[in-house]
Amino acid sequence: MFAVIQTGGKQYKVAKDDVIRVEKLAGEAGGEIVLDQVLMVGDKIGAPLVSGAAVTATVVAQARGEKIIIFKKRRRQNSRRKNGHRQDLTILRITDITAG
Repeated sequence: MFAVIQTGGKQYKVAKDDVIRVEKLAGEAGGEIVLDQVLMVGDKIGAPLVSGAAVTATVVAQARGEKIIIFKKRRRQNSRRKNGHRQDLTILRITDITAG
């Protein structure tokens, strides 16, 4: 069985024992998180959420994504701006999907 969940403004298709990287969630490594914004479970489609459905996950680690460079240049004006960004991530292992 699979589910489609929403967290951090993004949607993820998950199944049991999947490992996913999502935007930072509160929790220590080894802790458990319940994701209750479930958009779809198997063949049940929510409007917008499936009532009573939940996905349980274990926090594997708190990590940071790779660095991306933001470079802006205005031509013929000798104007440049360089900036970098690393996103804070949480690595989750899906342990259980309940349909509700």
